[in-house]
Amino acid sequence: MKLFRLPDLGEGLVEAEIVSWHVGEGDHVIADQPLVSVETAKAVVEIPSPASGTIARLHGQVGDIVHTGDALIEFAQAERSDAGTVVGKVEAAPATAGRRSAPEPGTKLPGGVRAAPAVRALARGRGIDLAVITPTGPDASITTADVERAARTLDAHGPIEPLRGVRRAMARNMALAHAEVAPVTLCEDADIHAWAPEDDVTLRLVRAIAHACAAEPALNAWYDSHAVGRRLLERIDLAIAVDTPEGLFVPVLRDIGGREREDLRAALERIKADVRARSIPPEEMRGYSFTLSNFGTIAGRYASPIILPPTVAILGAGVIREAVVAAGGRPAVHRVLPISLTFDHRAVTGGEAGRFLAAAIADLERDA
Repeated sequence: MKLFRLPDLGEGLVEAEIVSWHVGEGDHVIADQPLVSVETAKAVVEIPSPASGTIARLHGQVGDIVHTGDALIEFAQAERSDAGTVVGKVEAAPATAGRRSAPEPGTKLPGGVRAAPAVRALARGRGIDLAVITPTGPDASITTADVERAARTLDAHGPIEPLRGVRRAMARNMALAHAEVAPVTLCEDADIHAWAPEDDVTLRLVRAIAHACAAEPALNAWYDSHAVGRRLLERIDLAIAVDTPEGLFVPVLRDIGGREREDLRAALERIKADVRARSIPPEEMRGYSFTLSNFGTIAGRYASPIILPPTVAILGAGVIREAVVAAGGRPAVHRVLPISLTFDHRAVTGGEAGRFLAAAIADLERDA
C-alpha cells in the first residue's frame, strides 16, 4: 500500500475541510487528476493526484477537518509521474495507518487539568472537553460526578456545532490577534453635512484612508513580532470586510492611492460579487496593508475593530446619524459619521494614530 497525505497548501494554512471527493475506492486515476476538493480559510482548492494508480481507501468524509500530513488516500499501487504539476508525495503506508494513538494513561492534560484515567475515559466517551469542567475533587481534580454534571448540562443545550470553513478561520485569526496585538482605539465623529446626497460612503472612506496614510505612513505597515521591527509600505492595499451568511470575507482593493474613483468603484463591485459567488481567488484576500470595516451598514456607532497581524491598523465606520453640532457659533443639526481607529501600540505611537485620524476626518469633511 502507498499512502498520500494532505500536502502543505501554503500561506500558513494547516487544515482544510473536505468539500467533495472526485474519486472512489477501486477507481484508477492518473497523475494530476483531481482527487478531492477542500476548503481552507482562503478558498476551495482542488488537490490533484501525485501519481497514477488504483485507489484502495479514502480517508475522511465530506465535512471532515483534515490537517497537513493527515492521510487522504491509500493507493493499492502507485507509479510516480514527472508530468504536470504534482503536489504532495506518496509514501509507504505503515501497518497502523488509519488508527490514531490514544494518550498514555496518566498523561498530564493541557492547562494542568487533573483527572484520573477512568475520569478521562468517561469524558472522552461522552464527548466532553475536560477543560470546560469545573473541578470539585481534591487538589482541584475532576471527578466522575463533575463529568456527569457537565454532561447533563450540555445535553440540555443540544450538540455542539463545529465551526467550519470561513468561520473556523475567523475563530483562529481572532485568537491570534487577541494573543499578539496590543490594541488601542480612538473614536471621533466626522461632520459630513457638506456631502452631496449621491456621495458613495465606501469610496469616501477609501479616499480618506489613502489621504491619511499619505499624511501619516506609520499606519500603512506590517509589524514583525519576532524581529521586533516594522516594514513601512508605500502602496496601500486595502482589505474591506464583507459580511456573508458563511462568515466574514476580507477581499483586497489594491493600490487605493494610485487609482481613479471610477476604477476603484468598478474594482470594489467586482470583488464583492466574487465574494458572494464564492469565486474570489485566494490571492485577492492576502497581502493587504490596512483594513476597513464599514459595520455601520448594519448597526453600531463605535467599535474596537480587530487588527490581524502583520497589519497595524484598522478603521471602522459606524451608522450615519443626525446630531446637534456647533456650526458658526450656533446649534445646528448635521449628519455625522462615527469613526473608530484601532492601532497596534507595539508599532504605532499615540501621536501617529492621532495624526492619522485627524487627516482622515479632515478628508471626510470636505465637500467633494
